Amino acid sequence: MRAVKNPPNPFDSRHRELLEPAPDAAVDVYEDATREILSRNDSPDLAFRWSVNPYRGCFHACAYCYARPSHEYWGFGAGTDFESKLMIKPDAARLLRQAFLRPSWRGELVVFSGNTDCYQPIEAVYGLTRACLEVCAEFCNPVALITKGTLILRDLDVLLDLHRRAWIKIYLSIPFASAETARKIEPHVPSPEKRFETLGALSEAGLPTGVSLAPIIPGLNDHDIVGILRRARRAGATEAFMNLLRLPGSTKTIFSERLTEAFPERSGMVLHRIRRAREGTASETAFFDRHRGQDAAWEVTRRLFEVTCRWVGMSGHQMAQLPNTFRRPGPIQTGLFEEMAP
Repeated sequence: MRAVKNPPNPFDSRHRELLEPAPDAAVDVYEDATREILSRNDSPDLAFRWSVNPYRGCFHACAYCYARPSHEYWGFGAGTDFESKLMIKPDAARLLRQAFLRPSWRGELVVFSGNTDCYQPIEAVYGLTRACLEVCAEFCNPVALITKGTLILRDLDVLLDLHRRAWIKIYLSIPFASAETARKIEPHVPSPEKRFETLGALSEAGLPTGVSLAPIIPGLNDHDIVGILRRARRAGATEAFMNLLRLPGSTKTIFSERLTEAFPERSGMVLHRIRRAREGTASETAFFDRHRGQDAAWEVTRRLFEVTCRWVGMSGHQMAQLPNTFRRPGPIQTGLFEEMAP
């Protein structure tokens, strides 16, 4: 990794109107000389195999982020380092084009933000997500995208191009209805109000949208389910999904400390309900079980979510059979290589 001296301030960029006021936090940026941009997922409880993450670490600073321990692999901490020592992949678009040109690539779905948010504030300066989406549009490759960032509206032209030429689904992550609660747990994320406005703008433009209520934190935001789903449906979302909070590795300590500091009178009850939902543990690693609770309270939450979805006219998250839209552009000759490929 190479440190970037005096990295640009995204809040001083021409996209400042899509970002809320800059938080009082210093950021160090490093260039990641990765040689691959497509991350392969083999988890049977996830509906996708490939993801693109142009950034490591996330300025949004969500206390519950399951990606925090991954920062430790690079010699950083999972706490404030995860939020302030960010890694960019400057060759992301070139590497993605390179991957799409391989004869073995058949145009499978690519998910953006499988790990950290692809529309966190530094995207306003570096534009790595936009460049990768342009490659997907060029190759007519289907895309699913999940973000908390209102900066996504900057790329409306590229997203619409993808919608016309291939397939795209966009999910806004809005786990809290209260701006006050959100600010304490997701300190550098645009307010829920801004995210609902963004969801509405994307839907009005004709893009397929959904809402993510993940993670559900028992005793903290499970009572927000009905309100969030109603507002999301009014904003044009047609799908929704949720899952139970999971706290792998160092995330447990970071979340517990932030929760206790923000809600001293409720933190004990919330942590107790999390452990009860997990049959005594703070997290679960087993596939399928890691996304859901095991107690009666979680069953009530699940049913409330499903009933509300039907009531407001939304479907649960489902990955339908995608159209085969992928094609290599221009006069690129791949037939010979495809025949020679093992």
